[in-house]
Amino acid sequence: MKRTWWKEAVIYQIYPRSFMDSNGDGIGDLKGITSRLDYLKQLGIDVIWLSPVYQSPNDDNGYDISDYQAIMKEFGTMEDFDEMLEEAHKRGIRIVMDLVVNHTSDEHRWFVESRKSKDNPYRDYYIWRDGKEDGSAPNNWGSCFGGSAWQYDDATDMYYLHLFTKKQADLNWDNPKVRQEVFDMMTWWCEKGIDGFRMDVISMISKTPEMPDGEVHDLYGDYNPYCVNGPNVHKYLQEMNEKVLSKYDIMTVGETPGVTTELAKQYAGEDTHELNMVFQFEHVEGNGKYGKWTDERVPLTNLKKILSRWQNELYGKAWNSLFWDNHDQPRAVSRFGDDRPQYREASAKMLATCLHMMQGSPYIYQGEELGMTNYPFQSPADFRDVESINAYKEWVEDGVVSHEVFWPCLLTKSRDNARTPVQWDDTENAGFTTGTPWIAVNPNYKEINAKAEMEDSDSVFHYYRKLIALRKENPIMVYGKYELLLEESEELYVYTRTLEEEKLLVVCSFTDKETEFTIPEEFAGCECMISNTGNAYEGGTVTLKPYEAFVLHKK
Repeated sequence: MKRTWWKEAVIYQIYPRSFMDSNGDGIGDLKGITSRLDYLKQLGIDVIWLSPVYQSPNDDNGYDISDYQAIMKEFGTMEDFDEMLEEAHKRGIRIVMDLVVNHTSDEHRWFVESRKSKDNPYRDYYIWRDGKEDGSAPNNWGSCFGGSAWQYDDATDMYYLHLFTKKQADLNWDNPKVRQEVFDMMTWWCEKGIDGFRMDVISMISKTPEMPDGEVHDLYGDYNPYCVNGPNVHKYLQEMNEKVLSKYDIMTVGETPGVTTELAKQYAGEDTHELNMVFQFEHVEGNGKYGKWTDERVPLTNLKKILSRWQNELYGKAWNSLFWDNHDQPRAVSRFGDDRPQYREASAKMLATCLHMMQGSPYIYQGEELGMTNYPFQSPADFRDVESINAYKEWVEDGVVSHEVFWPCLLTKSRDNARTPVQWDDTENAGFTTGTPWIAVNPNYKEINAKAEMEDSDSVFHYYRKLIALRKENPIMVYGKYELLLEESEELYVYTRTLEEEKLLVVCSFTDKETEFTIPEEFAGCECMISNTGNAYEGGTVTLKPYEAFVLHKK
């Protein structure tokens, strides 16, 4: 297996709007990020993945880009970006940009031109289709964020495709001019000195030319068979690699909804000349009661089955991203751990242990290192996320299900859970802003905040610091082979990692009950690498506390 810096890196995702506000307008910004780089250096991370900071009308919080080579005014200026990049590099921290090229904003100059007429030079930059004979949409596909995936445009009496909001028009990657525009823009950023790209829904850039009705799930037809892992996606990524990526020492990660382990070996294979790693969602998806919406937990046996398959089937062949949460997922400790006050810290540390000891590149989403929790939303008016707002309208206001039935599902899964501001200290607005925050601060910030945790050597923050430091000292955490034990246990997640003569035993309790565990003979008397309780593990049978986690190291 090739050893590379990006396999050994720990990545920290910043959602700029909610990270740190430097000017009191209630919105996080680039100067705010620069002001907190020392905090990230102390945490020990190697790479920042920066969610989009480009100019955008913000229909989907920056994932609708109107100018790829300008900075969103709310976030600052290009000079602020250059300063942040320089200051990060001074601290040995790399910056990976979010590349959103499946679609642009409808306010991007390409789309403004494209919609003017059928013979405009930019018309073929996007996917336009005539309606059906009765004037309805070209097919029954639903968008990710509710409603039809087609928007009628009366200027030319045609529809354009948008797999997300109607202000996010899908680019036509089959047009070589579009690909060259994207590659030129990427080169511009690489020349500026950035360290890579996280590529938003990159598995969706190639669509089948035939666009038939999809099988109806919930309210609309499914576009997945025709738009995900499409016919030319690998060809286009190989072209991107040849023209841009291969020329720089950068990290590339593809957000690949709908990817399988077999497809991942193509996207991120050791020798396929596409991307370094995939970001896949199988362990966080599951089927909801209403589309993605559910308040049910994934059984631990299911979770282990999925994670283990990715560990084993990619070993030595391709590289994976490790994560519990991000800007599109609820808070990890609320979803997979236990956010009740008596269990929050233990379960946050347990989840960190379980993830960081696996093979792949670990991602920490801002606030995860503090054990931040889901937000206690009280009404639909509390939401800012377009997906959550649209879902409530489609399912409840349009009369499909009652508020009482749908509300717990929305509370559990809303993306806004992850988007409340980072809790820096116990002053007003958690130290995030001196103004009115764009979205409410979680009321538990007096108990959960960075200042308090940095001063407490036993905090979740310092536990993450230790895990990151251990990864730098122990190649087995990066390159060791994984093997699952106790496959049928619904309480314990236990696995080993093996690298030559070295071996790790990782034991994580996912329950609020005490459980018995017998330490395998070969690990009796081995050094405890890390534990969230400080217990001794000499051998024999041990009684684990709720959410206990420990790692034994056989050298």
